[in-house]
Amino acid sequence: MIVLKATQDKILAALQSVAGIVERRHTLPILANVLIRKAGGQIQLTTSDLEIQIRTTAELGGDEGAFTTTVGARKLVDILRTMPADQTVSLESSQNKLVLKGGKSRFTLQSLPAEDFPLVQESANFGPAFSVPQKTLKDLLSQVSFAMAVHDIRYYLNGILFVAEGKQLSLVATDGHRLAFASATLDVEVPRQEVILPRKTVLEMQRLLSDAEGAIEMQFANNQAKFSFGGMEFVTKLVEGKFPDYNRVIPKGHKNSVTLGRAPLLASLQRTAILTSEKFKGVRLNIEPGTLRIASNNAEQEEAQDELDIDYGGDAIEIGFNVTYLIEALANMGQDMVRIDLADSNSSALVTIPENATFKYVVMPMRI
Repeated sequence: MIVLKATQDKILAALQSVAGIVERRHTLPILANVLIRKAGGQIQLTTSDLEIQIRTTAELGGDEGAFTTTVGARKLVDILRTMPADQTVSLESSQNKLVLKGGKSRFTLQSLPAEDFPLVQESANFGPAFSVPQKTLKDLLSQVSFAMAVHDIRYYLNGILFVAEGKQLSLVATDGHRLAFASATLDVEVPRQEVILPRKTVLEMQRLLSDAEGAIEMQFANNQAKFSFGGMEFVTKLVEGKFPDYNRVIPKGHKNSVTLGRAPLLASLQRTAILTSEKFKGVRLNIEPGTLRIASNNAEQEEAQDELDIDYGGDAIEIGFNVTYLIEALANMGQDMVRIDLADSNSSALVTIPENATFKYVVMPMRI
C-alpha cells in the first residue's frame, strides 16, 4: 500500500512540525518513532515524549484506505532533508517495514506496531477554550521566555506562568534574579485560570508558532494544557507547584525614572560587556542629571567605560547589574524607547515601555 505520495517539501514540513519533541535517546524505543495514521485521503502524524504530544493532519496523497504504523521520526526527517524539494517521494508499506522512494533512491525502514505507541491520556475536564492570534502568543513568549530558569531545583521556575482572567492573558517568567511579565487582550471574557507550562513546551511552541494570520486556541485543565492551531494539536503536561506572587515582585512608585533609546543603550551594554569577568558579568551604571555612564572591568584589570546623554533630573545613583540580564531583555523588545525606574543602588530596577503597561521587566541589582 502507498501510505503517502507527495513532494519532499510537503512531507518534510508535516514531519518537522511534530518531530521537534522526539528525543534521540529514550528508554522506550517506540518514542523515537512517529505514529502514522491514515484514514481516507488524510494522514495524521503524532509524536510523544510522554509529557508532550503533538499531532498534525495533512493531505499527502497515497492510496485510499485505513492504515497505521510507526517509524523512526529522525531517520525519516534526515533522509528527506537530503532530497530535492520538488522531488516526488512515496512511502509504501511492505510486511513489517516501510519503503521510502524518491527518484532513484530507496530506503527500507523498520516499523513498530501502532498499538504499542503510548498516546497521552487527555484530561476530561478542560476549562473553557479561548483564542489569540498566533503572532500575539509568539510575541508574548519571546518577551518573557529568556527569563525562565534552566535547571533550577525550584522546578516551578523552569517554565512560564500563564494567567488568563477576564479579557487578559498574562505570561510571567522568572529565575529568581529577574522577572519578565507580558500581557495581551483577549476577545472573550474567561474565568481565572493559572497554569505553568514546562520549559520544553515553551521552546517547542516558539518553534511552531508563525507570524502568519490565524488564531491559536487554548484550553487548560489542572494538569494539562491543549493548544490547537494551523491543523495541529499540542497537548502538554503542566508543572505542578506554586509560582511566586509576581505582583509583589514588580516595584511600584520608584521615584527616579529615565526614558532613553533602546538601541543606543543595548549597543553600549554590549560594548562594556566585552570586558566583564566571565563569572560575574557585572556592569556599573552611574546615573546622574544629563548622563548615564556604564563601566566594567575584569580580573586582568582591563576596563571599559561608555557614556550616553540622557534627559534625567533625578537623584545620582550608582547601581550594579548582571549585564546579560539587561542585554537579553532589551534584545527581546522591539520598541524604540525604554523606560527604567530606580529607587536606589540596593533596590531592583523596573524596565518598561513608555506609555505601555503590557510589558514589565524587573532585574535585581548585584554588588560589584
